[in-house]
Amino acid sequence: MTKHAPDVSASPPRRRRSRYVLAPLVLIAANVVLFSLFFVWPAVIGFVYSFTNYTGVGAFQFVGLDNYHNLVGDSTFYDALTRTLLYAVLFVPLNFGLSLLAANLVVNKHAKGASVARVIFFIPWLLSPIVVGVLWRWLFGENFGLVNYVIEKLGGSAVPWQSNADLSLIVVVMAASWAWTGFSMLLFIAAIKNVPVSYYEAAALDGAGPWRQFISITLPSIAPTSFIVILLNTINAMKEYPVFVALNNGGPGTSNNLLVQYIYETGFKRGQIGYASAASFVLMLILMAVAIVQLIVNRRVENR
Repeated sequence: MTKHAPDVSASPPRRRRSRYVLAPLVLIAANVVLFSLFFVWPAVIGFVYSFTNYTGVGAFQFVGLDNYHNLVGDSTFYDALTRTLLYAVLFVPLNFGLSLLAANLVVNKHAKGASVARVIFFIPWLLSPIVVGVLWRWLFGENFGLVNYVIEKLGGSAVPWQSNADLSLIVVVMAASWAWTGFSMLLFIAAIKNVPVSYYEAAALDGAGPWRQFISITLPSIAPTSFIVILLNTINAMKEYPVFVALNNGGPGTSNNLLVQYIYETGFKRGQIGYASAASFVLMLILMAVAIVQLIVNRRVENR
């Protein structure tokens, strides 16, 4: 009887272990299926189309690297790429500065109404990008906008917010920064609250003021979060589309057409799916290069 006892007592743990192994596999399998269905498969199809003359209907023929070769000499593609990079250069620092400033104001122990301010800052991020674009179009509409109405009431002249390409781009940068500040602010709040209070107490004893504490303690301590914010904002800026469409449709004319809008119009309005797929993969390579460079920089900063 003493020989059979260990076998009876050992079976329940084995069943529990099998459940612990099976449950994660089921959950992982569901994610793998969804990832394969909605990302890998469309990516493979798009990659194949980038080597064809597919128009969206009927059969297609393989054209080799012709689509990529034509992109090299496509001035419209370069214009869209240049405007996209300019938009990212303007948007990322502005959003970074606004969200970091808001986070520092909210976590300040002397701040009044911090909870209400946090909600107010976060609400724009909950809005649809289309709604954000419409709201800012009402504000900066050239003939009907609230801003020009106030300027004219004060005796000034209406500002060409929509007919001037640079001003039109700046309005979109401000609208997108307003919409994304809440999300980045939450990341910074979590990072700042994790900085040990003893660091600030020691710095205060050494005579360091608030600005010195921010430069010497806060910024180095939240460097990993800063890296994530910059990376996410850069990728988001390079793929921006709905705010532009809702606010000024990439105008005036096509002067503010970004790369995603160029891909959409080339593929779905002109029926050049193969050519648009090639442009999509160029955009993907650019985003991968940006992510790799930022990862390398972040790793070097952390290893110092």
